[in-house]
Amino acid sequence: MSALPFSKISASLNALLAAVGLLTVAALTTPDIAGQTRLVLEVLLASIWAAYVLQLIETLFMQRSREARGKALETTVDVLAVLVPVAALLFVRGRDQSLYCAIWLLKPLRGSTFFRLLGRVLTKEARNLIGVTSIFGIVLFGAALAAYIIERDVQPDKFGSIPQAMWWAVVTLSTTGYGDEIPQSFAGRVLAGLVMMSGIGIFALWAGILATGFYEEVRRQDFVRNWQLVAAVPLFQKLGSAALIEIVRALRPRVVPAGGIICRKGEAGDQMFFIVEGRVSVATPNPVELGTGSFFGEMALISGEPRSATVSAATEVSLLSLYSSDFQMLSSSSPEIADIIRKTALERRGATPKT
Repeated sequence: MSALPFSKISASLNALLAAVGLLTVAALTTPDIAGQTRLVLEVLLASIWAAYVLQLIETLFMQRSREARGKALETTVDVLAVLVPVAALLFVRGRDQSLYCAIWLLKPLRGSTFFRLLGRVLTKEARNLIGVTSIFGIVLFGAALAAYIIERDVQPDKFGSIPQAMWWAVVTLSTTGYGDEIPQSFAGRVLAGLVMMSGIGIFALWAGILATGFYEEVRRQDFVRNWQLVAAVPLFQKLGSAALIEIVRALRPRVVPAGGIICRKGEAGDQMFFIVEGRVSVATPNPVELGTGSFFGEMALISGEPRSATVSAATEVSLLSLYSSDFQMLSSSSPEIADIIRKTALERRGATPKT
């Protein structure tokens, strides 16, 4: 079932429309804007809302198809983006009606792979993040308690209770400065220094956990994608899991823009390539195009002889390359890899390999 053509809004256009809408909402809160200018801004908001209505129709239309299953987030965001401004128009009076268009802040979430990645990272690292957050809470309350005891007699208006001291503790622990509350006693300033150093350590822990989580998740996705690619290549279909793992680990990514030269005829060959996405053109007497899942340059892994043809990117192409040095290491641990590549290379040259 095909999508409605006008309502098919890309993720980047979603973000652009949301940004324009939110800037318009902000402009409408300016008291000096009135008359025709306000009318133009309101029409702009209505136009963005109409685009989101069409997108909602497309989303509901596609819900019938199998490819739309599991898109609960997209559907929820589309429904809220349409219904919340309508509800504000019906039930809210005055100029605050436009403020409810701020629900469009959720639009960049729609179809965003980054936010899905973030969700997986937060889910997997939840235990560690909760642990560090608990430490933050303990240090926060402890710092507020200590500041209250030390400074309550010196500055009763600012440290006269633990809730009052809590604000100072939050600002100091986050290392953004003292703000309006500055300890006057020597002990209070020593406490402030210790709290700031603790804050640096806690935020470093948070950053380290998230950075590690993102790295592992991206590496896992790349490994799975590379595994699927390599496993689909006829050259390696007969290899076992251990050999495939070695190959996937040795592959190196590379992106070539459309028209770019990947390798030239006569160059020394030191690597072979696997096509992840896109198409390449092989300049032979009868030009050949290779697409996703294909590979070329395997003779370089055997003899290192000069390239026999120039290969260029017919479209923007994403490649995985296997260098001869990596191939040699793989061959020593998995001789069957070298044997399969050698046989395939000879077959492509029209020779009959000896078994």
